[in-house]
Amino acid sequence: MMALSLNNFRYYAKRYISPTLLNLNVRNIACNSFNYNHEGHRFNKRQSVFLHKNRQDETGRGALRGGSAAAWPLSSHRTFLTTPLVANTGSAFSKTSLLKLSPQNFIDYLKAENIRRLYLVFDPEEKAVKVSHPGLLEELKLFLLKDKVDFDEHEGIFMQLGKRTNCLLGAFIWRTNRGQACGGIRLWDYADMEAYLRDGLRLGQGMGVKSALAGLWAGGGKGVIQEPPSDNHKDPEFRTSLFYDYGEFLSSLNGCYVAAEDVGLNVSDLDNVHMFTRYTTCISEVKGGSGNPSIATGKGVVCAMEGALDYLNMGTLVGKRIAIQGAGNVATVIVEELLQKGVSHIYVTDCHQIRVTDMRNRFYPKYKDILQVEKVEIDDNSVAGYPCDIFSPCALGNVLNADTIPMINAKIVCGAANNQLGCPADNELLKERGISYIVDFLANRMGIVNCANEVYGRLPDDPAITRHFNKEWENSIFNITNKILKKAEDDNITPVEAANEIADKLSRELHPIWPNRSKQIIKSLVDNEWHLKALI
Repeated sequence: MMALSLNNFRYYAKRYISPTLLNLNVRNIACNSFNYNHEGHRFNKRQSVFLHKNRQDETGRGALRGGSAAAWPLSSHRTFLTTPLVANTGSAFSKTSLLKLSPQNFIDYLKAENIRRLYLVFDPEEKAVKVSHPGLLEELKLFLLKDKVDFDEHEGIFMQLGKRTNCLLGAFIWRTNRGQACGGIRLWDYADMEAYLRDGLRLGQGMGVKSALAGLWAGGGKGVIQEPPSDNHKDPEFRTSLFYDYGEFLSSLNGCYVAAEDVGLNVSDLDNVHMFTRYTTCISEVKGGSGNPSIATGKGVVCAMEGALDYLNMGTLVGKRIAIQGAGNVATVIVEELLQKGVSHIYVTDCHQIRVTDMRNRFYPKYKDILQVEKVEIDDNSVAGYPCDIFSPCALGNVLNADTIPMINAKIVCGAANNQLGCPADNELLKERGISYIVDFLANRMGIVNCANEVYGRLPDDPAITRHFNKEWENSIFNITNKILKKAEDDNITPVEAANEIADKLSRELHPIWPNRSKQIIKSLVDNEWHLKALI
């Protein structure tokens, strides 16, 4: 970390910060060159970090959903200001980019402008983005129209300030041809509003692609909640209120988006969401939900491994060596499945001692000769170079990059982590090395499959679930893995490109009973001025 000189600070302040903001009590100013590495979104950039004196330094993050065990390695500082800004936005925000505001400061901006709800909706006929408050939020509209990376004609972005908590609640909706937008709610701490928007856009589209490949009649959706300041979300009463707020937000959207569980949430949180809406899944089994998706997700990853081995004429899992990064819930299921299928050796690493201990306690001493579990540092990716047949990333995103791919000592990469690739060029690097990459949105699809059809009721050994694990159903994980690898070889493209081509075609198919239903709902929300409705 390099110190920022006083002259540089003055230059930065005059150019980017209003005089009102300069009066904030700032304790620490730092210029960090860091790797923004969250779920595979990699941006190497230099970031000026302003810390209010009441914020605590933080070097680690909680575990990701479904056993993704590692943390998001930010700089050692939290990056949003908690000091209230003056209500006069002309002085506080007139020279500040909305995209560069921290979400907390963006909340202050909305409150100062008396905005409780906002939307950005794509008009396919005019090829334009409609914004709820044209004068005040025009910058967000222009950002979407100019962006060539993450915005893909998403049908709608809706945001609301929680009635009880004033937290920023978001819903991102992408291509609902196949049905309602479906996807988990993420509770996360974002550096600025651009990061908040990009995460929602990426993940919303990702869920649509995943659902299409899985044969679900669902579109892409993602809920995003900015973590409140001072770790208020860890207070039980505040947390309950937060998810009550999100439930009311969902109900106001009239079903164009159906929520599920993602990073930062648990089943109890979804139960609280469900208290104020019918438009959520992943609630507890006692309330009719599908329960923990880790078992189905782990089994799905193993099916993808088997499909890859079959296509490459490498036989079955019997006698194979597997290296796994991450020892969380999903990885534990994967290990259990692999042991039952007769692998010869499994090597597992994790940066959390408690997970390492839990896995050892579960499988030792019976499988101690087969299973090796080690604690490593958070940035230790040496497991990628472990001699094996299959490398299985089940922790961090962005683990497959220019630094780690040359290390890989396996023919197949297949794991549960989301967004494993650092950038598109890494697809080619894997291809050049002769490594078969099984795309994450195929291998880990059972998380959404497990809960997507909750409304249709439950069956023991539900065939709507188990068919994904067999070799008979055309759209099973095993068969789709073969299909993608074959297309990649025939067309001389990467497996990611092959999977995207197949998924893009599938995602444009119309729901056989409710074609364009969510699009009609979104249009009605705009026509009926959803953004002006009072929060009762």
